[in-house]
Amino acid sequence: MAGRGRKPKFAEADIDQQLQQIHLLDPSSTSENLEQLGPIIKNIHATRQQDAYLRTLKNLAESKEAEIQQICGDNYQDFVSSVSTMLNVRSSTNTLRDRIISLDDSVEQAGRALAEKKKGLLKAKKAAMHLDEAIETLQACLRLLDLVNRIGELIKQGKYYSALRSLDDIRRLPPTSLSQTPFFTYLLSSLPAYRTQIKDAVTASLKTWLFDLRNVSRQVGKLALEAMEERNNKWTIRKQKEPQLRLCRLGGAVEMITSEKIEYDVLDNPKLHVDFKPLYQCILIYTALDTLDELQRSYQADRKTQSTLILSSQLSLKSLPDLTQEITGFFIAETHVLQNTRGFRSQREVDELWEGVLERLKSSVASELETESNPDTFLKVKECLLAFTITMESYGYDCRLLHELILLLFGKYAIILERQYEKTFDDIVLEDDNTPLRVDTEEDLAAVISDCWLTQTARADFARQGCVRIIPLTLPFSETFYRCCSNIRSFVEKFYQFVEGVSQHHRDIDELLGTSLDRLLTKHISDKLSIKLKDSHALSQIAQIISTLEYFEAACGEIEQNLASLRSTQRGGSIRLACRPSFTQTLQNALRRIEDIISSKLVESFEMSEYEWTPDSSSGGPSIYVIQMVMWLTTTMENMDLQDVYKNTVYQGAVQFIAENLMDYLVGSSVQRMNEAAISNILVEVDFIEQSLRDSGQSHLSSNFERLKLLASIPLNNHVQEYLNPSIRQASYASIQPKELAAVLEKLSRFGASSRNSQERERGERRRTEAAAVARL
Repeated sequence: MAGRGRKPKFAEADIDQQLQQIHLLDPSSTSENLEQLGPIIKNIHATRQQDAYLRTLKNLAESKEAEIQQICGDNYQDFVSSVSTMLNVRSSTNTLRDRIISLDDSVEQAGRALAEKKKGLLKAKKAAMHLDEAIETLQACLRLLDLVNRIGELIKQGKYYSALRSLDDIRRLPPTSLSQTPFFTYLLSSLPAYRTQIKDAVTASLKTWLFDLRNVSRQVGKLALEAMEERNNKWTIRKQKEPQLRLCRLGGAVEMITSEKIEYDVLDNPKLHVDFKPLYQCILIYTALDTLDELQRSYQADRKTQSTLILSSQLSLKSLPDLTQEITGFFIAETHVLQNTRGFRSQREVDELWEGVLERLKSSVASELETESNPDTFLKVKECLLAFTITMESYGYDCRLLHELILLLFGKYAIILERQYEKTFDDIVLEDDNTPLRVDTEEDLAAVISDCWLTQTARADFARQGCVRIIPLTLPFSETFYRCCSNIRSFVEKFYQFVEGVSQHHRDIDELLGTSLDRLLTKHISDKLSIKLKDSHALSQIAQIISTLEYFEAACGEIEQNLASLRSTQRGGSIRLACRPSFTQTLQNALRRIEDIISSKLVESFEMSEYEWTPDSSSGGPSIYVIQMVMWLTTTMENMDLQDVYKNTVYQGAVQFIAENLMDYLVGSSVQRMNEAAISNILVEVDFIEQSLRDSGQSHLSSNFERLKLLASIPLNNHVQEYLNPSIRQASYASIQPKELAAVLEKLSRFGASSRNSQERERGERRRTEAAAVARL
């Protein structure tokens, strides 16, 4: 029995049996059964090991034979039995060995063929392995080529960043057997060309986008201006409902805080969508390529070119709204880029473009309006520029140049508007027939009261007259006052209409308005009325002009007080008009004109060439000349529609003129000689005039004749000696000049010298002596 762990023994018969069961080439099988030889060869090897083991035992037995013999001798029977067994084993071993040798030869012959087949099989496997490696290499190359081809497809699809990522993926592939091939080297050398291709493609996409953006800028600007207009309309309605907001302008702090904010993106709304993806994609690619500064310079140059093209041709005022829309859209897009690209655009670059566009716009608009004479055109331009200004200020742009442009246009507008109203006022004064204004209906009266610059007292008085009197009603001023007041109100409204919404230089605007009103009121109303007075001969017309001038004079104060109410959103100081003294002066000129006309009439009445200056006796009453003159004067003054203060002034001038003319007859050179009877007759004339003045309620005007009466009393009462006394002359005759008395005495002496009556000649000589004595004073 074999020991534990000893390998099993195989007999020759067992090995033969195993070999017979092997079929190396089985017709029914597609493969060889070489694997079955393995266990048999292993068994044969084990058997050979057993043979060697037996030989070792034999040698050991021979060396120990003596010992064995001793042992055998001691154990003969057992030894014999063992020897017999050993011989049998030896015989079997020899037989087995011969069998093994024979089998080894057979196996060697069979193994040689098998080895040949195995060698061919290994060669085939090696070839197959090479083919697999080649296929794997080709597949790796195809994968690389597919990646490269996909880059081209991504570029065509506009997926530039994905294409750039794919390039980076290829460059960062882990090292492989392919990495050392010329193919891979060539592939890597072609990658920069793809980067350039990606850069060119994304740049071309940006150029296309910039062109599309320019085409859509006008629509963007139009939407922004429409949104601002809607906001302005809402704010206007709110100001009408809340008077405390009247002075708060659109875009101001109050409006920004109190208005309802409705987010409306002019770049992304149901009407329009501007996609900035091409720009963002280009920024991303250039950033990845580490050439962002190149893109920034290129973008700034392109936008500068586009901004220049906005005003590349001659500006037409009709196209100004379209132009402002395009500029608005252009810079709204710039604001969006500035706020959403994290430093791609700088505020300085955008401001540079903005200032350049505004400079060109300011120059073009000012040049186009250089020869414009229609104020409505200026107003339309201002409305367009103001809407543009407010819109751009809401996006944070500095619009000082636009405000300067609006104020520049305002200065020209004010000049043109003033010229327009100059002609209007000139025509009004020229066409008026200087008769009281007549209103035929209550509506007409209400319109006159509403339009005219009247004091509160005058308004209330006219309104009361309209209520208690039967229409039609005659007003104290002429149509000149009514039409001029209406046009002044219209002028002021148009004046402030231009600066509506303008938030700068209020005081300058008010001063300019005050200056313009002063010029209009002074040069084209007051001065024109003064010129018209010179050509007027009808006292009624002149009296009407005086009444109209009174209302103009009062209207100056009303205009000053009410101008502030016409400023809807303007804060400014009070306006002071300097034209009131002009109306006062013109009114004085009108009074003097009346005095001149009356004086001329009185001069005609004083044509007393047939008046008797040397009558035989004093007359019993006034002369026909004086009676007619006084009647005409009284009638004229009673019919003249003037205030008492002005009527008194005219009366004073007329009476003074009469007194001076009577005095001139006494002391002047028109009458060479007269007697005491003629002087007495003059006093009779004076008494009649004074009585007429008392009857007319003008008794205070009799003082104009005091000098004449005092002068006449000296020769009539023979008080020449008293006059020669200095103390008496100073006390009683201070108003009488010596030369005046001397002239009267000379005329009396001439009459006496020419008389045939000795007494009269004697009296004449005495008068001559008195005249000489007075003359010496």
